[in-house]
Amino acid sequence: MVNAPGDRTIRSLHMANRQIRGTKFLLMNILLLGSGGREHAIAWKLTQSRLCSRLFIAPGNAGTALCGTNVECSPTDFEGVKKLCVAEKIELVVVGPEEPLVRGIVDFFAGDGSLKGIPVIGPSASGARLEGSKAFSKKFMQTAGIPTASFREFNDSNFVEGIEYLKAHALPIVLKADGLAAGKGVVICQNHIEAVAEFELMIHGNKFGEASSKVVVEEFLNGIELSVFVLTDGRHYVVLPEAKDYKRIGEGEKGPNTGGMGAVSPVAFADEAFMQKITDRIIVPTVGGLQKEGIDYRGFIFIGIIKVGDDPYVIEYNCRLGDPETEVVLPRLQNDLVELFLATAGQKLDEVVIKTDDRIAATIMAVSGGYPGSYEKGFPISGLDQPLSPDSLIFHAGTRLQKVGKTPVEQVLTSGGRVLCVTSFADTVYEAVDKSRDVLEQIDYEGIYYRRDIGFEFL
Repeated sequence: MVNAPGDRTIRSLHMANRQIRGTKFLLMNILLLGSGGREHAIAWKLTQSRLCSRLFIAPGNAGTALCGTNVECSPTDFEGVKKLCVAEKIELVVVGPEEPLVRGIVDFFAGDGSLKGIPVIGPSASGARLEGSKAFSKKFMQTAGIPTASFREFNDSNFVEGIEYLKAHALPIVLKADGLAAGKGVVICQNHIEAVAEFELMIHGNKFGEASSKVVVEEFLNGIELSVFVLTDGRHYVVLPEAKDYKRIGEGEKGPNTGGMGAVSPVAFADEAFMQKITDRIIVPTVGGLQKEGIDYRGFIFIGIIKVGDDPYVIEYNCRLGDPETEVVLPRLQNDLVELFLATAGQKLDEVVIKTDDRIAATIMAVSGGYPGSYEKGFPISGLDQPLSPDSLIFHAGTRLQKVGKTPVEQVLTSGGRVLCVTSFADTVYEAVDKSRDVLEQIDYEGIYYRRDIGFEFL
């Protein structure tokens, strides 16, 4: 939810509407929360807006430092965020990651006298349950009649019943931690012994901490996946470019899951007829279901879709943009992002027409050696200053700046599992992937690894 606009927000929205039609422009101070590749892509897009005066990113990374001012403040430090907003006269807050949304940062703003006039792009804690609780989201879909896999939920109180349910369940079996688990709370089990062992590890062994104190057991759906992104103001919605991401560490989609090794947009099988099915069967019932629940949801809904035969089913919801999908979705989006956010805050998305670049965008993520397992950090990155064609972009994810020696020169170091990605445009998937690989071949740090087959099924 975005806070109900106060006087200052209403004036800002009115002035923004006037400036779009006229020649004068209101310049806004904007705060973006987060530090990943998603946030670098959002920051890059925000700074292209004629409405953006100053951009602050908390805490940001080495890439976002090229777009605005990084501030050492955690997105979950609500009091720290408040001080930053007051000190820098922030007029719009954009929340990148899910954790502050699930913890209630929008509710915090709405309940604070000095902050409640500032629009926050993202849902309230109630709306963020779509991502924060797998059990809630499954019940929501069930109530709204949205197609999804059949499911049951279990915890310590019905643990024995869960064991018996697993033993009789068709294979494979999908186990999902109910809460947030940094994208790692899903296990697909190929036999019943494995399923029972994982079930016990999750509930009694705290495999994913508190997130797996409750487990959702799902039917396995066999198909091809698609990421769909909706921006809603609570009444209306717009659909952004779709994408397909690649989660496995190994080429050919083999090996353990990661936070995402690359993405392509648009997606070949997501034709007009299939997207209409998604709109009619999933998007409209989702937005309508939130209204029926009394949830004033103003922000992004990331809908993980799986195509089974010719029909779409929902795998999961996220309450924010995906990563690395954002790195192909926002480059294709031709609308002014700040204008979109102001329309979201003012519930004017019915007046917006989404415009997209028709070319294909492909991003490849470079990761640290050992990821998604243990890995080392702090390695210098070279090749970031190479000349780029207008068709390629570098987005930072797990990077940081460090001053070198006695000079004021700052060096970019690795600081995460997923380090950076390269997005390129072309007329075909093959050409777009090839361009991104060409750029990555000039980038180096100890242990660098990236998949060379992103988009392989479309090549």
